[in-house]
Amino acid sequence: MSLTKKRKVANTKVDKNKVYSLKEAASLVKEINCTKFDSSVDLHIRLGVDPKKADQQVRGTVSLPHGTGKTKRVLVLCTPDKETDAKNAGADHVGLDEFITKIEGGWTDIDVIIATPSVMPKIGKLGKVLGPRNLMPNPKTGTVTNDVAAAVNEVKGGKIAFKVDKAGIVHASIGRVSFDQNKIVENSSELINAILKLKPTTAKGTYLKGVSMASTMSPGILLDTKLLSN
Repeated sequence: MSLTKKRKVANTKVDKNKVYSLKEAASLVKEINCTKFDSSVDLHIRLGVDPKKADQQVRGTVSLPHGTGKTKRVLVLCTPDKETDAKNAGADHVGLDEFITKIEGGWTDIDVIIATPSVMPKIGKLGKVLGPRNLMPNPKTGTVTNDVAAAVNEVKGGKIAFKVDKAGIVHASIGRVSFDQNKIVENSSELINAILKLKPTTAKGTYLKGVSMASTMSPGILLDTKLLSN
């Protein structure tokens, strides 16, 4: 695939042999943006864990102080008595059986699904569709709860879920290139600190093995993990 002129220029501005401070990276990622739209800014965090072991599957949630810059589409699956609470909190879709049928048919045009505990037995059969897309409600991420209004408010307010993948890497969007440098730094720090707190006791050696920052279609910027771990 041939590189655009903007991407070629961006590549020259990133020193692949250098590790950058978080502030330097936050400034540089804005400078090297190659797109005409408001690109997302993502962190890719390689951890020294074995995801095959149940006690080293790092996952959790974090509320980013400045949100992600993206309005998340939220579906609440609940019984009728919870529907008004979900709608008033700003959920984009609310219901149960009709949405289960839609999802079975392949519909996944949402970013987050919140469900009440009582309807989880009905949702279990959707695992094959929702699981690979990280859409399955889970008590550990706060998406299985009776307080659907609070859950919707948290998601709309900037709460994100993260999970280490099979390669031992956490991928997460922490903002947009239109954010100022400080907002990118503060959101990044919040995510990294949340992951550091979740270090499994059974993980041996270096936990934070590598971190890179990139916007959509831009080259990755390597961060200094020594500074991030302090």
